[in-house]
Amino acid sequence: MPFKYCLNTSTIRSEGTSPLDTIDVAADAGYEGIEPWADEIDAFVESGGSLDDIREKAQDRGLRIVNLIAFPEWAVPEDDRREAGLSELRRCLELARRLGCSFLAAPPRGIHDRSVDIFEVAERYASVVDIAKEYGITPLLEYWGIAKTLGRTGEALLVAAECGRPDVQILADVFHMYKGSGHHRGFDQIGAGRLGLVHVNDYPASPGRDTISDADRVFPGDGLAPWDEIVSNLNRIGFDGMLSVELFNQSYWDRGPEWAAKMGIEKLRGKVEK
Repeated sequence: MPFKYCLNTSTIRSEGTSPLDTIDVAADAGYEGIEPWADEIDAFVESGGSLDDIREKAQDRGLRIVNLIAFPEWAVPEDDRREAGLSELRRCLELARRLGCSFLAAPPRGIHDRSVDIFEVAERYASVVDIAKEYGITPLLEYWGIAKTLGRTGEALLVAAECGRPDVQILADVFHMYKGSGHHRGFDQIGAGRLGLVHVNDYPASPGRDTISDADRVFPGDGLAPWDEIVSNLNRIGFDGMLSVELFNQSYWDRGPEWAAKMGIEKLRGKVEK
């Protein structure tokens, strides 16, 4: 089956671009889905827009709102801080539900800068799964290569296995796999039906792995990522989710959202449709 393509709105973060604009940009470029950020949605609503506007616009353009990017602190060990994080989780789940969005990202915000017992993180993730079920949303267990806890594929696999909940879905990222582990073998370990979404991007030779940051990400194929291996592993596990272009490159933003969206899908197709 051919891959399906999604656009994370961080890739086209140009001043004055609203959620309605990003839907048009993504649809015009040929994407099938979009990943908005909760803070962008909040700003749009605060300025007088509505969630119905966004949902209806996406429906009109035949675009799926695939995953909502948010940062609730669900995994922190402090009870009061985690309670606030779970409250934010509920708020974001309601946003996702009203947008007709299938997934909500659950990254390691709050434990990314310190070492926390990974088995305790697994126990806390069970609460995330249970709460999300109330809203009919699937949380995506996301790991960040920069994180001191939940920074590698193996840690995500452990949390998924030890949380004691069925059908846990994982969000992987080409850049974060490189930053955290230095390789991409984890795709074939996640297995069929457990990889919910893949953030795609690439990384240059310089700066090196120790110092490279999100802002250094480049288009797929413009860096060192082993695309033949990545595509082979995704095909081997029968991945049928979306590949979502996620970049934070200021030089791309400066060229405008239409250019960045178009180049993103063209570059990605050039690497995965050979």
